[in-house]
Amino acid sequence: MGKKIYVGNLGYDVTDAALQTLFAPHGTVQSAQIIIDRSTGRSKGFGFVEMGTEDEAKAAIAALNGQDNGGRALTVNEAKPREERPGGRSGGGYGGGGRRY
Repeated sequence: MGKKIYVGNLGYDVTDAALQTLFAPHGTVQSAQIIIDRSTGRSKGFGFVEMGTEDEAKAAIAALNGQDNGGRALTVNEAKPREERPGGRSGGGYGGGGRRY
């Protein structure tokens, strides 16, 4: 099983392919994905890479964390599990829009 890596402080023009190319020298890249803002269609400036092994992930983190990429110092570390946020789409929050008399 691969290891997922968080990559932050990316330029807004970085693509999935460019992210994969950046990590390829450090091992097998199983996936590389830039996170896109749904409302604007633009990069949020971070993404995730999944490496083939834990050792490859550690090597990539050691090599790339803090490195300059397009004038930005990359933040590269182990991805944390996603936390549930209150008020998400699956309930909670405030009702809306009913007719008022």
